[in-house]
Amino acid sequence: MDISRIAATFLGTGFFPLAPGTLASLLAALIHAFLLVRLPLFARIAIVAGTFLLGVAVSSSAARSFGLKDPRPIVIDEVAGQWAALLLAPASWLPILAGFLLFRLFDIFKPLGIRKIESLPSGWGIMADDMAAGLVSLGFLQVILALL
Repeated sequence: MDISRIAATFLGTGFFPLAPGTLASLLAALIHAFLLVRLPLFARIAIVAGTFLLGVAVSSSAARSFGLKDPRPIVIDEVAGQWAALLLAPASWLPILAGFLLFRLFDIFKPLGIRKIESLPSGWGIMADDMAAGLVSLGFLQVILALL
C-alpha cells in the first residue's frame, strides 16, 4: 500500500467493513478529546487546515489508484471535518459527543447545499463537502452551547 492510501484511509481505518467514515470520525473525536483539546487554538486550526490540504493531495492520488471518484475507504475527509466540527469544543464529553453527532448528521445527509460541493474536482470534492459539514456542525454546536 502506498503512502497516499495509508494517509487517505487514516492508517487503514477506511477498510473497516462497517461504517468506516463513522469509525474515522469517532477516532478523530477521541484524538480531539485526549490530545487536540489540550493544544492552543492556533495549533488546532493549523492541524485542521493541514489535514484538509494533505487530504486533498492524498485523496486525489488514492482515488486515482482505486479508480473511483470518491472511494469508500478514503476517510481522511471525515477526520478533517470532525476536527473542524470540534475546533471550539470545550474539554468535556457532552460537547464532544454533540459535535460528533452533529458532524455525522451533516456529513451523511449533506443539507444546506453541502452535497453540491462534492462536484468539485478530485480531492477537492472529496474533502470540501466534509469540511463544509464540519464547519456547519461547528456553528450549530456553538449555538447549542451558547443556549445551554
